Amino acid sequence: MLPLFLDLSGRRVVLVGGGPVARAKLDQLLAAGASVRVVAPSVCRDIVRAGVDIAERGFIPTDLDDAWLVVAAATSAVNRQVAEAAHARRLFVNAVDDPANATAFLGGVVRRSGVTIAISTSGEAPALTSLLREALDALLPHDLSRWMDTARRARLSWKRERVAMPQRKPQLLAALNQLYDADKRPEGAQVPWLNSPEDSWL
Repeated sequence: MLPLFLDLSGRRVVLVGGGPVARAKLDQLLAAGASVRVVAPSVCRDIVRAGVDIAERGFIPTDLDDAWLVVAAATSAVNRQVAEAAHARRLFVNAVDDPANATAFLGGVVRRSGVTIAISTSGEAPALTSLLREALDALLPHDLSRWMDTARRARLSWKRERVAMPQRKPQLLAALNQLYDADKRPEGAQVPWLNSPEDSWL
């Protein structure tokens, strides 16, 4: 699987299904700024209240003609129809809890202060995905917005001064450590998760 973040702002996403599962996926799509069309013979009240475009009927292949992405949250039989129509149009389809009909997987997502972390088990263990999401959310620093502000300012400076990529991460680590009051920790100590890890700069 290739981890990928999509810019869905203003782009059409078709959501096939109108029940509670579809409602949960709708929240994720709206949070990403997608223009969502829901297609289902019956649609729950929460979806109606969301104010999205609704076609209250069964799915037909032409529903996908102007879509960028498809989410199928219906029965396996309907999901299969959606997958076939999506394949013919070279569209990726997320079939909820139905990996056999999916070519895209929506993972557990943590969004905070401009940082997005997504976890996927390729549709095989969604409960584990949820647990990992909660664990990562608990590990993130409470003042992550300060980290983001520091990183944004540093990036502008690096581009202006043409700082080479290998030099950027150590500089950012040093800048993040400077955010914290040295008087409140032992002399020479650093915030534990800000020590230079042995990985490559991506």
